Amino acid sequence: MGRKKISILAISLNRGGAEKVISTILPFLQLNYTITLVLFYNSIEFEIPKNINVIFISSKTKLSFLEKIFFFPIAIFKYWKFIKREEIDVSISFLTRPNFINAITKFFSKRHRVILSERCYPSIAYKSHKLRWYLYKFLIPLLYNKADALFSNSSHINEDLKKNFNLEIPMSVIYNPIKIPPLDYTFQKNTKEFKVINVGSFTNVKNQRMIIDAIKNLNFKIELTLLGDGANKEELINHVAAQGLNNFVFFPGKVNNVNDYLYNSHCFILSSITEGFPNALLEAMAVGLPVISTNCISGPLELLNENEAVVIGNEEFYIAKYGILINVSDRIALSNAIMYLKNHISEREILSLKAKKRASHFSVATFIEELKEIL
Repeated sequence: MGRKKISILAISLNRGGAEKVISTILPFLQLNYTITLVLFYNSIEFEIPKNINVIFISSKTKLSFLEKIFFFPIAIFKYWKFIKREEIDVSISFLTRPNFINAITKFFSKRHRVILSERCYPSIAYKSHKLRWYLYKFLIPLLYNKADALFSNSSHINEDLKKNFNLEIPMSVIYNPIKIPPLDYTFQKNTKEFKVINVGSFTNVKNQRMIIDAIKNLNFKIELTLLGDGANKEELINHVAAQGLNNFVFFPGKVNNVNDYLYNSHCFILSSITEGFPNALLEAMAVGLPVISTNCISGPLELLNENEAVVIGNEEFYIAKYGILINVSDRIALSNAIMYLKNHISEREILSLKAKKRASHFSVATFIEELKEIL
């Protein structure tokens, strides 16, 4: 019997959580399967193995609004023709629009296995626009239930899909994998300048503005590094200037050497209003950096407290098993948590060791083995 043929369908391979997972697992999947990567757009920022076959549904890097309207039926036709022509055994898709297209192929044939991967908390992520919400409330149960299986990166996502979108197909949780950095974090005892860092896209849901507001009134010298880019960049820069913090907040942009910045920091802050599974938080923990995170849905509670529920008071923080949790958008609690880590060196060192230990549970090997069970 020949090697099983697997296609992986995604929007692009630009920098993002789902895209990073794909790029991380490709070298390992190709050891046992024949892999084809199918992308909506010709846009790749992550490294992929040279012998992986890559197909673009559109040769463009992005589409206009009008082009996007006509793209969906074209993508369905092209992807189904590809599956039929190449006799694909298993089709795996990441993110909602690829999931829709992947599920629709099941209407045409029962031969291939369709596996979907949901990467965000639907009841929050899809409420940005009223029409989109009602459309997805209709399409997700209609199409997702045609698939053979689904895996997400959080138990909360699966619960939401069952409760609010009436999903009945088998669902699993496979947490995002992390490559543990070869270098150990050198614990930063010198706190003359306390350095905090956030990594992520500059969008409303990432809520970096809260970090800026939290450091404004701290009575010690602090440096904040915001790594990334996005629609809110100018707004954040203007807000920093308005608070008189130009000498304390830095915007290096998108960088390839993220770990170098993490190694040079005292703690990592995740300020998100919502997440699917926060790769940036896990990557900071893998370095051994002490972390502070909002207890948003979903991911941080699973990472920092093994999904055991906690009660956090207003303007208070909670020292969880592997890091510190605060309520969403509570900037005073964030100020207090930063001050606590700055003043309690021994506790910060303990959290540093615990963070790295926790991250070691999210290996690529574990991800591959759990995915094989679904395949």
